[in-house]
Amino acid sequence: MSDELRYKVVRNHEEQYSIWPDGRENPAGWTDAGVSGTKTECLDHIATVWTDMRPRSLRERHEQAGVTA
Repeated sequence: MSDELRYKVVRNHEEQYSIWPDGRENPAGWTDAGVSGTKTECLDHIATVWTDMRPRSLRERHEQAGVTA
């Protein structure tokens, strides 16, 4: 694989992030997060925005129960 490949950041309904080759149809259940670039650029973006790795449903249950991360 080449560093010149372009990727896009995708996100699922649980607000989990991944990268996907730009120009390919997203896998089922994943939507564009609005960022594309090199693999490194996309992974750097994910590292910045995805600070709580818990799925959204788990975060919401913890919030309702008063559990802190």
